[in-house]
Amino acid sequence: MAARLIAHIDFLEDSIARLDARIDEVAAPLADIRDRICTIPGVGKRTAEVIIAECGVDMTVFPTAAHLASWAGICPGNRESGGRRQSGRTRRGDKWLRKALTEAAKAGARTKGTYFAARHQALRRRRGVNRATGAIRHDILVAYWHMLTNGTDYHDLGADWLERRSSTEHRTRRLVAQLEQLGHTVTISPA
Repeated sequence: MAARLIAHIDFLEDSIARLDARIDEVAAPLADIRDRICTIPGVGKRTAEVIIAECGVDMTVFPTAAHLASWAGICPGNRESGGRRQSGRTRRGDKWLRKALTEAAKAGARTKGTYFAARHQALRRRRGVNRATGAIRHDILVAYWHMLTNGTDYHDLGADWLERRSSTEHRTRRLVAQLEQLGHTVTISPA
């Protein structure tokens, strides 16, 4: 009985090795795109191949990253009736893409000193682990769209991005820009 189980395990390992070789052969023309996608924290080789297989590499069919997220069923739901907000569940999308992005989001949330880790930590406190993972999943898909649309590499915003965004200097610049858009000239002097 043990010999039959070992033979079956060997057969399965051989089948997996042949499938991996075939996937590498088919994905060879897209190796540079796959390697660029692998620079996103939490995204490995197989996850990048799943994202490419499910979303494709032609991003001209999606005018914005929000269109891609909506198509994939990764964006938060927006259900409102009679002025009351109902469930914010995401709609059903591609299950293979959702699973791959969920694993990548969980891995990205465990990375040290990255934007994904900081954002996951901040959202986890307020909204819970599942919603924080969903937000990181959405961020990975948005990064994928920007990388393929603009032909750029992944640029991490940094772990301190949320603090920099809510700093007094950032708020001052934003308010000055709003006043200048309204046609006012603004000069700032310290109090």
